[in-house]
Amino acid sequence: MAVQPLPLEAYQTMTAAELITRIQAVRRRMGPELLLLGHHYQRDEVIGLTDLRGDSYQLSKQAAENRQCRAIIFCGVHFMAETADILVNRPERLAERAGLRVPVILPDLEAGCSLADMARMDQVAACWAELAELFGPDQVTPVTYVNSAADLKAFCGRHGGIICTSANARPVLEWAFSRRPKVLFFPDQHLGRNTALRMGLRLEEMAVWNPQAGPLGGNPPDRLRQAKLILWKGFCCVHQAFLPEHVEYFRRQYPGVKILVHPECMKEVVDLADEVGSTSRIIRLVEESAPGTRWAIGTEINLVRRLAQQHPEQEIYFLAPFVRMCRTMYRIDLPHLCWAAEHLAAGTPVNVIRVEEATAEDALLALERMLQVA
Repeated sequence: MAVQPLPLEAYQTMTAAELITRIQAVRRRMGPELLLLGHHYQRDEVIGLTDLRGDSYQLSKQAAENRQCRAIIFCGVHFMAETADILVNRPERLAERAGLRVPVILPDLEAGCSLADMARMDQVAACWAELAELFGPDQVTPVTYVNSAADLKAFCGRHGGIICTSANARPVLEWAFSRRPKVLFFPDQHLGRNTALRMGLRLEEMAVWNPQAGPLGGNPPDRLRQAKLILWKGFCCVHQAFLPEHVEYFRRQYPGVKILVHPECMKEVVDLADEVGSTSRIIRLVEESAPGTRWAIGTEINLVRRLAQQHPEQEIYFLAPFVRMCRTMYRIDLPHLCWAAEHLAAGTPVNVIRVEEATAEDALLALERMLQVA
């Protein structure tokens, strides 16, 4: 007999053991029809219950390829659940299921992304209009990082643009520049800048658009005319916290240490690093390294701690003197997960993330362009 779902407050008084037992009961009851997805930055007790773990786009892609699941609980943040809904419920998948939608559930609707929130649709549309007036039509290709809202992905789809991940940003930017002379890259300035520098662009060929700074994002017209790459003034709060002095400290204290950072870190940190890579590449580099390798890793702390636990044969440190976690991701906890799972099993799903049909259609165009490029 199914457990009757309770108000969220009731779950918050349960012990971790009780919550895990109840979540596992739902998983047994629903079997392969329920797919639990866990982002690498998720807390250990939650990710330990998930069926798949990975980067945001990787998880959505894997979910879309799963022919058995009939419901998804995404232990991540809002834009990730949107991407999963777009891919899992795209027209050909709906046709295979005779029109049956797979609900994508986010256990806590407050699990957002401060980086994604730094670029809003109204701000990007206003920027686009100003650039069109300055340069004329069809001179700029919009590129959005996957860490963005569905309406911005759709904006790129409508305007001949594309989406990138941290792993494929370079081929995506190369594609964008092959089509038009300028690129507008949002919302993360650091990923755009670091990628472009590795492609051979110079800092003088880049400008930063600050949506809070008034006309032309605070730039003189000639500055934007000179720029090939226009970077949105956005950043990841986790990765921006790593500083050059943190790198210098580890170099002094741990001879032979290798500095490994995510490309969302600022240029000054990336310049000092031995290796730079997406979350998947960070994991792969550690997995492939010899025993005794020393790493100082600049990315979210839950992942760094997990890598240290999984690889005791190596020395793995967090590249900062303080704890830096993704606080919005951390909102997904056992009470919220249990509450969402039991409501789903009872036929009363909560927090279903559904992207409006026209938005999903345009966003899918930009995603498909990315798949063709990288």
